[in-house]
Amino acid sequence: MKSFGHFDDVRKEYVIQSPQTPYPWINYLGTQAFFSLISNTAGGYSFYKDARLRRITRYRYNNVPIDMGGRYFYISDNGTVWNPGWSPVKTALDFYECRHGMGYTVITGKKNDLKAEATFFVPQNYDGEVQQLVLTNEGSTAKSFKLFSFAEWCLWDAQDDCTNFQRNFSTGRVEVEGSTIYHKTEYRDRRDHFAFYTVNDTIDGYDTDRDAFIGLYNGFGDPQAVANGKASNSFADGWSPIASHYKEITLQPGESKTLVFILGYVEMPADKKFEADGVTINKEKAHAMIEQY
Repeated sequence: MKSFGHFDDVRKEYVIQSPQTPYPWINYLGTQAFFSLISNTAGGYSFYKDARLRRITRYRYNNVPIDMGGRYFYISDNGTVWNPGWSPVKTALDFYECRHGMGYTVITGKKNDLKAEATFFVPQNYDGEVQQLVLTNEGSTAKSFKLFSFAEWCLWDAQDDCTNFQRNFSTGRVEVEGSTIYHKTEYRDRRDHFAFYTVNDTIDGYDTDRDAFIGLYNGFGDPQAVANGKASNSFADGWSPIASHYKEITLQPGESKTLVFILGYVEMPADKKFEADGVTINKEKAHAMIEQY
């Protein structure tokens, strides 16, 4: 019988050595209010307290192929596109490993002398998922490549999100501020909460519209923006909002670069929902969360 992994008793982790497990092998992140489910290929979703009514990222059950949708990093390196967790592009990796620990998951992939190690966890007393991505050039020459992040917003009510298309296609709303993409669907009308996805570095572009990033007839495995080699700075107005950062990176031999992404959730009192203009969302709490990492 084929072995897909083993227990590391010293580090108290389960180590998965093949991305093609019999079914997605998942870990649970979070202990208080913010929770995430993450598979060994970075699939899954996040929510705040209620997995139906406060769903933050979208996930499709009984999908074909299975386990599509999650928090993805796409790397485009000299014509080769790959993910640290193998899926959804499914380019064969030179090395793959997933370590599910107590409240954290570390997924490592290597391709053509580039190593990408992604650590996912939900800190205590924190309404967000922290994603630390360490990129290392293990080769003997400089390496220039492009990085795309990806998360797809759920329109809050997970059941309504996958059924009420006549209404949902007109509700999606976003804001972009620097390297932070805010999901503010229904915030003006009837909600006191919004979500955000950010990275602690400057970016070279972004996308917030799913069709612009993936392409109308493409899938998660062949997004159009990655094929084009750049983001289009799309701005979602209805339809399916997403959050994707685009960054061009050059690493010298042996050099590493660490990027910290945060997927966060914020609730605001009714009298403090907006800034003085009455239009821009009040980002005070979000800024405080971002500054912690």
